[in-house]
Amino acid sequence: MTPKPTPLGLFISFEGIDGSGKSTQVARLADHLRARGHDVVLTREPGGSEGAEEIRALVLQGDPDRWSAETETLLFTAARRDHLERLITPALAQGKIVICDRFADSTRMYQGLSRGDLRATVDQLHELMIGVEPDLTILIDMDPTEGLKRAKGRQGHEERFEDFGTSLQEAMRAGFLKLSEEFSDRFRVIDGSQSIDQVAQDIAVATDLALEQRR
Repeated sequence: MTPKPTPLGLFISFEGIDGSGKSTQVARLADHLRARGHDVVLTREPGGSEGAEEIRALVLQGDPDRWSAETETLLFTAARRDHLERLITPALAQGKIVICDRFADSTRMYQGLSRGDLRATVDQLHELMIGVEPDLTILIDMDPTEGLKRAKGRQGHEERFEDFGTSLQEAMRAGFLKLSEEFSDRFRVIDGSQSIDQVAQDIAVATDLALEQRR
């Protein structure tokens, strides 16, 4: 009897500046895929596993100058490694679709470019300790001022990066758009100024196409 092939999962990441609506669209995409019979795992970074969630509290709370960009890079990489080992890799091996709110591209931007000239260091650590890129990256692009206004309106407890202000968000937006050109094979840029429903529809179309191409 011929053994059945191991199912191939799909790894999707969402990126964008703070307040771009990623969390809302992650949930909308999960609903879309589940309605079509897919087994979906929702997760986030930093976080997604017990150890990574503990690191999340360290890096996203407190004074903006609490950590240097170098220390942040090490902390985020440690969290990502635990997340990869304990959740992402096992889920993909089972043929599930993993949707992650931020992944390595955020570290390339926040620590690699916008917080210091550390892009080469970030990439070296990523290659050494992670070695995985998403199959599809959804970049929700929007105006930095509007994004920061939305982010501040949430009044959450994880506002350390938001406290760096509009200048960081502007640098982040420009950096993400350049990154989408560098990794054009997996990035899909979505206009975040549209209605929530239209953004969700555009993301669903991009995801359905990615799934079709893997068949």
